[in-house]
Amino acid sequence: MTHDRISNVLGVRRESVSAAAAQLQDQGLIKYTRGKIELLDRKGLLAVACECYEVVKNQYERILGKYISQHDS
Repeated sequence: MTHDRISNVLGVRRESVSAAAAQLQDQGLIKYTRGKIELLDRKGLLAVACECYEVVKNQYERILGKYISQHDS
């Protein structure tokens, strides 16, 4: 997924996505190459995520959970 695509989905500037991805990569949480994102440290990523992550995750599961197969959260 390209930075441009992510920015369109989130409604933010591409430069903001690039900066965030670079920070996460510098912290060893993700690896980002040629439109592919590899999660390296899920617990670390959760630790730096804003407190709204859990709220959004719970709403997503409440609304769409029955339609989407459950994976380890």
